[in-house]
Amino acid sequence: MDKKAPYTIRELIIYFLKLGTTGFGGPVALVGYMHRDLVEKRKWISEEEYKEGLALAQLAPGPLAAQLGIYLGFVHYRITGATLAGLAFVMPSFVMVVLLGMAYKMYGGLPWMQAVFYGVGAAVIGIITISSYKLTTKSIGKFHYQSVKQNWLLWLFFTVAAIITFITRQESILLFMAAGLLYMFVKAPPKTIGRSSTNSVLLLQIGLVAGEDSILMKMAIFFAKAGAFVFGSGLAIVPFLHAGVVEENQWLTEQQFLDAVAVAMITPGPVVITVGFIGYLAAGFPGAGVAALATFLPCYLFTVIPAPYFSKIAKSRPVKMFVDGITAAVIGALAGAVGVIATNSIVDLPTALITIATILTLIYIKKIQEPYIILIAAVLGVIIKLFV
Repeated sequence: MDKKAPYTIRELIIYFLKLGTTGFGGPVALVGYMHRDLVEKRKWISEEEYKEGLALAQLAPGPLAAQLGIYLGFVHYRITGATLAGLAFVMPSFVMVVLLGMAYKMYGGLPWMQAVFYGVGAAVIGIITISSYKLTTKSIGKFHYQSVKQNWLLWLFFTVAAIITFITRQESILLFMAAGLLYMFVKAPPKTIGRSSTNSVLLLQIGLVAGEDSILMKMAIFFAKAGAFVFGSGLAIVPFLHAGVVEENQWLTEQQFLDAVAVAMITPGPVVITVGFIGYLAAGFPGAGVAALATFLPCYLFTVIPAPYFSKIAKSRPVKMFVDGITAAVIGALAGAVGVIATNSIVDLPTALITIATILTLIYIKKIQEPYIILIAAVLGVIIKLFV
């Protein structure tokens, strides 16, 4: 523990509990709140410490906001601070999604509940479409000739991943890893290839495919993969979840999956907490706990292990190129997954109109946040299904 910390560990926990309880707006907004509160207002964290944490969160796989919170907890209170900050940030939204899961199981068959999610599901498709577009322009470039010419290899990874995901309805971790390695060797070939890093990846793969005896074990393996291999923030995890939860294991129906994404958007905290809702629907309280723990544990380890040495890692061009290659493929998979979900879920004219209206709203009304769109869509769903 650093004695110079201008705050107690109790104050740190209280802050992240409040942020996890009231922080709406997705990863970008949550990251902004942390800067405003901890750097500008309270001056608990320096600008340099914040920037290092943000860089690590962007380089490592896993949910962006949760990783930044874990890193900021690590700054002055090391492992204890990182662990407590992460738990305090994630726990409020986890409790909320489990409670919503209980209500969903009890009342999900009622006409009014189905009407609510009829409208909400269509809005979710619009939201993830815009999210996919924003992630693409931020990570690869805008959709014009000069960008394609300059970053043609990244666009190739993006296109191939999108097509494969749309056709096969599942992701390939090997494709993501291959994209990262190829881009690294083309753009910044490392002088020496460390056997230890290669071995660690192989061990992780072996560890994640061994012993699938029960549904909880299958869930632990699947959600650990999602947490360990998904780069990008917020909804970048959607294609991974959709492929495993709906297509491969059939733990949820298409509609239930869309409802799970919607639940994550109307609750505060990290969007990835939708795994708690999915886990509860699939296997009750144990499923919710296993899904959340398995998803967040890799991101916790990917933050606290390199944190003491990150200033050196951050300067490594091969590492940056590796992450850029993987990110392009992951975002391509997200675009492909949007297509898969849309073809299954836009079932009539009203759902198509709600999706289009959501996309136009997010494009032209910048200040409106997703939870408000979800609530409006829920009201429209009830009006259309029950009164029209």
